[in-house]
Amino acid sequence: MRKPMVAGNWKMNGTKQSVGELLAALKEQITHVSDVEVAVFPPYVLLGQVEQLLAGSLVSWGAQNLDIHTEGAYTGEISAHMLKDFGCTYVLVGHSERRALYHESNELTVEKYRVAIAAGLSPIFCIGETFEERKKEKTYEVLSAQLLGILSSQENLASLKNAVIAYEPVWAIGTGLTASPEMAQDVHQKIRFWVAERDKHIADGLRILYGGSVKSDNAKSLFAMPDVDGGLIGGASLKAHDFLGIVKSCSSF
Repeated sequence: MRKPMVAGNWKMNGTKQSVGELLAALKEQITHVSDVEVAVFPPYVLLGQVEQLLAGSLVSWGAQNLDIHTEGAYTGEISAHMLKDFGCTYVLVGHSERRALYHESNELTVEKYRVAIAAGLSPIFCIGETFEERKKEKTYEVLSAQLLGILSSQENLASLKNAVIAYEPVWAIGTGLTASPEMAQDVHQKIRFWVAERDKHIADGLRILYGGSVKSDNAKSLFAMPDVDGGLIGGASLKAHDFLGIVKSCSSF
């Protein structure tokens, strides 16, 4: 049985004050939710505060990115071992904004995935197509290419037991558009099928999150789909009321 997950990606948002207020509200309410895993992904500079405030709570935390190197002259970068030192359980890999804005290739994202696994972090591996790719009916071609480096390696495939996949339709992020529950289910089902072709046991246990503008008013219908195991939440994760509403929508399944 897959335990649903609701993960909040704060992106480049937050101050010490706003984080303190947000986490205080989350900790108080999450104690009443035992059937959903909740995680937050703050900017690097807030990880120390998050670790301090969430220690001993039911909320996990992780980072939004990592470098492939262990240490060295890589100004501005953060290693997997540094993230572990701050108590991170998870790390986002291949987020659509990293791919689009910073030109991270499929090969680099797979290498980051491998580095995260080796360090004992659980990567949330993000995949998704743009509006133009969807219009040209290239959704599955794009997603297959993004997953190829994991699915074609027996070592990487086995490590999916300790990872999560997030489907992010890029065309539905911050645009006001959202995939219907049926559209999300079709893609999630296809992703699980691809994994099942290689290992059904891993596929059955793999959590696949939906990451396309999930809000409290559409979360319940999305999470009702059999292959949607929760959500990767953007803007709504910055407001305790909205984020908790999404968590509670997930906890009813």
